[in-house]
Amino acid sequence: MLRTLFSTTMIFRIVTGLILGLGAVCAAPAYAAEFFFRDGDRVVMIGDSITEQHLYSNYVEMWVSTRFPAWNITFRNVGIGGDRSVGGNGRFKRDVLAHKPTAMTVDFGMNDGGYRPFDEPGFKTYMGGLQGMADQAKAAEIRAAWVTPQPLDNAEPGATALTGYNQTLEKYSEGVKAIADKNGGLFVDQFHPYLVVLDKARGAGPTYSRITGGDAVHPGPPGQALMAASILAGLNFPKQVSSVTLDAAATSEPTTVNCRVTDVKRDGGGVQFVRADEALPFFPEDAKSILKWAPLLEATNDYGLKVTGLKPGKYEVRLGDKKVAEYTAEELAHGVNLAEPALAAGPVAEQVKAVRSAIEAKNRYHHDAIFRGVVLANVSALPDWLGLKITPAEIESKRQAAYAERIAKLPELDAAVKQALQIKPHAVAIVPVS
Repeated sequence: MLRTLFSTTMIFRIVTGLILGLGAVCAAPAYAAEFFFRDGDRVVMIGDSITEQHLYSNYVEMWVSTRFPAWNITFRNVGIGGDRSVGGNGRFKRDVLAHKPTAMTVDFGMNDGGYRPFDEPGFKTYMGGLQGMADQAKAAEIRAAWVTPQPLDNAEPGATALTGYNQTLEKYSEGVKAIADKNGGLFVDQFHPYLVVLDKARGAGPTYSRITGGDAVHPGPPGQALMAASILAGLNFPKQVSSVTLDAAATSEPTTVNCRVTDVKRDGGGVQFVRADEALPFFPEDAKSILKWAPLLEATNDYGLKVTGLKPGKYEVRLGDKKVAEYTAEELAHGVNLAEPALAAGPVAEQVKAVRSAIEAKNRYHHDAIFRGVVLANVSALPDWLGLKITPAEIESKRQAAYAERIAKLPELDAAVKQALQIKPHAVAIVPVS
């Protein structure tokens, strides 16, 4: 099980990193060379129904896009409900290679274990499907990140979730690591970080109710945000958004990281300036209930502000014309993370909502009009009584024509995402509380 393929050091890093806010795995420079994705990447995310939900995949795309808004990077989701690794291997040419990807994430396993105790024949089939995809990815020179399944979140009594089918899924997670190691890919463990959070919630009281939303197999936004944060941690996602340090009582120049500060005005009681960021924070608003159990928002977003030289007292922080937070002079001198308040109201929050809307519209079009609408359309199910005399060749010709027409619209939707990502400067004011 866990002990056979995961070193004690790795377990400690994973568990401690998530409990302490993913600090051990997310604390990295803003443009860390260690991050798995790169500028110019075409990313395909393949998996089963959990991938097809377009929740964790959208969240990963949002975090990456807002952290690197200047990058030219695209994401395509080709998850299919009920699929297994052998299915992913069989459709790899059609669904993955068709997008000419440079990078991919692979997330199978939930269905592969058959929802029953571990057995070697099923595991062998699972590994064969993963290896088939690995062979095709290597031949096409695609960088692959191999992602474990997440555990089931069964709303049953008990202090640990590592029972029943989750013991099978842990074995399958070991298989994912073996495939990554064998093929020079990146191993991404979301199983154990997710399990840590489940166990934390289970140990909080005599009864347990599901904290991840959705159902035991298909998490809702809270669980999928946990998935996305765990996956990003495995991809070495950089935590830092940007930061500003300035002295309200002196004329020295501000110190900045990933942003520019202009028009500084010190009036003796507070300070105002214009902040032009090079990245944005992100956390899905519909997933905030998971923050009770895992501090994912601040763990994935270091949006810093440090102001020294203020007189003792309380101060409002305003972004644009919106009050977003209130801190003491001492707290501001120590430094605060504005990620949560900035995402609640004001110009940062408004832009992040616009980016998310553009990404969701693009992915919804790809899924509904192209992937499900054309690629997976079952035209052979046309009833005889329609009297349509269409040959298989004619059907395939029309399918190809529809695919070409609809896929041609995707660059327009990608461009809409890029347009939404153009960050505009916004005013920041730190003023005494009346």
